This record gives sequence, structure tokens and C-alpha cells, in this order.
Amino acid sequence: MVRKTLIAGNWKMNELLSDGIALAKGVAEENKKATRKDCEILICPPFTLLMAIKKAIRGSKVMLGAQDCHFAEKGAHTGDISPEMLKDLGCQYVIVGHSERRTNHKESNALIAKKAEAAIRAGLKVIICIGETEAEKNAGKTIEVCRNQIMGSVPTASTAANTVIAYEPVWAIGTGRTPTASEVEEVHAAIRQIIASKLGRANANKMRVLYGGSMKPNNAKSLLSLADVDGGLIGGASLKVADFMAIAAASKQ
Repeated sequence: MVRKTLIAGNWKMNELLSDGIALAKGVAEENKKATRKDCEILICPPFTLLMAIKKAIRGSKVMLGAQDCHFAEKGAHTGDISPEMLKDLGCQYVIVGHSERRTNHKESNALIAKKAEAAIRAGLKVIICIGETEAEKNAGKTIEVCRNQIMGSVPTASTAANTVIAYEPVWAIGTGRTPTASEVEEVHAAIRQIIASKLGRANANKMRVLYGGSMKPNNAKSLLSLADVDGGLIGGASLKVADFMAIAAASKQ
């Protein structure tokens, strides 16, 4: 099964206006030079930069995404942004369930599922993040944690066309540490089996499963070459044009 590679940059809470525009323009220009035929490039800046980045990447094939959303279409939710607002702005994707949201904002599987369902309702594609902590890994609970998060966070409305799963071992995010290629391969294969049990084999075969957690130019090729790794959700390396595009260049396609 050939699945289109997705290289997604999660800028997190980084970049002010001028630097963000320069970064986005750099990605767009470098992507125009690429010879890859089947690799999608996505950048997810902070909310404050979405409109400016939309203009900066206009006319390129780089896609725009947001880092979170509320589950309601509108209403009395001070400080929140609905998926409909993101869609209206020109976003194509939204990330939900990142470990930093699960931990720092105490987001539950049920809440993440509501956000994902709302994003799908609004016509966005959703990237649902899962992954275990170091303590859970050391206790041998990696697959169990991923199963619980998939079963609880992925709505029944999810299909391969509207949903991407991002496996991000929490202990590897921003630390420079990564699982071995064989560990990533094992977990991604298990994730696909879990997706099949929830959404059916056809969706599981077609749904993209990204790896995130200290993916960098020097390890991207070994990770992206794995059969069940369909791209990357990139944090720190997405803040440098050369690093981000080097990761994209390492993709299977």
C-alpha cells in the first residue's frame, strides 16, 4: 500500500511575525525546487501567524495547519478558536492531542476525540497525536498506552482521508533521543493493527502514521524508510529551513 508521505512542521510557541514569514517563505521556495513527486509539506505555526503565513506560502504547494482547536463551532469560549474559524482562514489541517496538551492542559482522550470530530465536521484534516512517557516505556506499556489513546482519542468519523495518526514517544520529544528503528517499526505496525480493530482494515491500510520525537536530518532517512512510517511530525527541526527540507528530502518519495 503506497501512502503519500506527509512532513509536518509543528512550530509550537515559536517565531514572531518577521521571522515566521521568512521561515515560511524559505520553506515554500525550497519546496518549489524539490523533485519529490509524492510528498506533502505542512507547516503549523502559532495562531498569531496563521494569516501572515497563509499569504507567505500562497502559490506554493505548502499546506497550512493549526496546532489546536476547540470542539465547539462558536460560543462563549474566551481564548479558544473553532475549527470552522481555522477552515475559514485557509487551514487544511489541525493537530490535536499533542503530549504537551495532554500533559500541560490535562486534556483527556474524550476531549481530544471531541476536538478531532469537530475538526472533521469543519472539513479539516486532523493529526491525532499519541505516545508514551518514559515511565510507561520502562514499564513495557508502550503498545497498551497507544491502544488506549487510539481507542479513546480517535472518533468513529475518522477515515484515512481525514485523519493522520502521529506517534510521538513523549520521552523523545525535544530531547535528541529517539527509539531504535526496530522499536519504531514495531510500534507503528502495532498502531496500524489497532487502527484496523477500530476503523477497519481498509482504513488502516490507507491511514498515514507519522513519527515524531527528535526526527532530524541525520536520522530521517532511516526512520522514513520504515514500511509503516508515512512521514514525520517535526518540532525543533522545523524552525530551520535547511533542516526541515533535508528531512523532506529523505522521504521515500
